[in-house]
Amino acid sequence: MELAGRHVVVTGGAGGIGRALVRRFIAEGARAVVAADRELEPAQALAEETGALAIQFDAGSEAGVRALIDAAGETGGAIDIFVSNAGVPGAMGGPEAPEESWEEAWRVNVMAHVWAARALLPQMRARGEGYLINTASAAGLLTQVSSAIYSVTKHAAVALAEWLAIENGDAGVRVSCICPQGVRTPMLELALEEPAGAAALLAGGVLEPDDVAAAVVAGIGDERFLILPHPEVATHMERKASDPDRWIAGMRRLVRNARAQPA
Repeated sequence: MELAGRHVVVTGGAGGIGRALVRRFIAEGARAVVAADRELEPAQALAEETGALAIQFDAGSEAGVRALIDAAGETGGAIDIFVSNAGVPGAMGGPEAPEESWEEAWRVNVMAHVWAARALLPQMRARGEGYLINTASAAGLLTQVSSAIYSVTKHAAVALAEWLAIENGDAGVRVSCICPQGVRTPMLELALEEPAGAAALLAGGVLEPDDVAAAVVAGIGDERFLILPHPEVATHMERKASDPDRWIAGMRRLVRNARAQPA
């Protein structure tokens, strides 16, 4: 799919990867770009800079996602590309994490993609064209050792994108899933506070949000399902699939070594 002349909506569009995507889509000649975010002021600042439309929305409720889609449609017409990029890190740790953190991450990291697909698929299938792009994470293909919440919800996001791609490709609806590893955003800074999580994230190097945006544009052009800004993630996936026990043993070793280092 070409970006020129398209109507694109980016959630989580006021910062990090989302902000870089908004800027890049404008530069690629998109007809209309929506920067949707729960924080309106930074979204408005980005809109003033780029010519995008700022919309405040709540990714954690179906009503919020539907209101965004309705507002974008009223101002820019049919949505060609919807980038469901909003996400939350969730609490660190495992099953003992607070119930409210599990619930928030499930709503924002998983159900927001479900709600967007629920609202957009009927019209996209009727047109025989459309593109759903879900931001997950390399944690959804591998794992994030410092946070069970993040790992579980990002795995679910990947699984949903796979299902959507299989079920809707023949109807002309394309689906991509963005799975970066370390990207220089506030969410990364939080993850780096835990030694084992930091070791895993930094192993592949840290990209800038603009690097991810460039990878996404290339992935859209190729209509590629998995968009991997860190190419080495594909190698890790192959190793994990070919010998899961060996891969888990290697991850356990990485965790032990990282946590044994002096603070």
